[in-house]
Amino acid sequence: MRILFAGTPAVAVPSLRALVDAGFDVAAVLTRVDAPVGRRKVLTPSPVAAAAEELGLPVLKANRFTPDLIAHLGTLGLDAAAIVAYGGVVPREGLAVPRHGWINLHFSVLPAWRGAAPVQHAVLAGDDITGATTFLLEEGLDTGPVFGVMTESLDPGATSGEVLERLSHSGAVLLVQTLSGLEAGRVTATPQTGEATLAPKLTIDDGRIDWSLPAVAVRRRINAVTPEPGAWSTLDGQRVKLGPVTPIDGSPDGGQPAVPPGRIDVVGRQVLVGTGTDAVVLGDLQPAGKKMMSALDWARGAATRGELVFE
Repeated sequence: MRILFAGTPAVAVPSLRALVDAGFDVAAVLTRVDAPVGRRKVLTPSPVAAAAEELGLPVLKANRFTPDLIAHLGTLGLDAAAIVAYGGVVPREGLAVPRHGWINLHFSVLPAWRGAAPVQHAVLAGDDITGATTFLLEEGLDTGPVFGVMTESLDPGATSGEVLERLSHSGAVLLVQTLSGLEAGRVTATPQTGEATLAPKLTIDDGRIDWSLPAVAVRRRINAVTPEPGAWSTLDGQRVKLGPVTPIDGSPDGGQPAVPPGRIDVVGRQVLVGTGTDAVVLGDLQPAGKKMMSALDWARGAATRGELVFE
């Protein structure tokens, strides 16, 4: 089967490698244009572009489907196109190019969490199950009929980055199975059923922690935005980036918080932060202008400042 692969971030790379290893004829790899990276804003190829170059595959770079790009894709004799987190909308004219259409690997069990940040929203919602879906791409937002689904339990302590890393590999297997079945005529797409939920991209503002919320909600939000866009709070008017936390059972019998929301206490070798219920143990943090460090090392240096409270 002759295919196009479209993808951009690191989570799409396992799928590209799996398709090549499975013997698919990858006519070209479509990815977004080089983007500025780091403080110096150095233009850098996407992870998918770098992997494609390593594999010796032709690379097309575009952020949108122009008539010229669509015309070029039409010359490739494509049986199908596999798309994994490409980051752009395929218009109707582009959808019609491959003989079997565009097969999208999406990191949720559709119709749950349609959109750009399915894993982040699943973590934020405290879902018990996550997974990946292959479906036929159409003009609607992740609304197309489904070819295959895989599921796994969602660890309540896992960050979005950790979950995505796992799903990028198990999802790659599902994508290979789907395309192989499509080539052999063994699989057909069926309409999605169930209640749809949306998963828009999370912003920096979504990473601000409200310490008055219950500990479980604080943990979920931090995990959901780790590593991107990142969890943060403010201390003395300065933004502090936060790593994952661990809830502890510290409430007295009356059900009131043992540590007031936002207050930072050092107890033994643990740095506790109060929430609306139990305190949480802070792992790492990054003060403004400094590198990520252990909360205990930071707290020892900040102890002379008196009472410390996240705002």
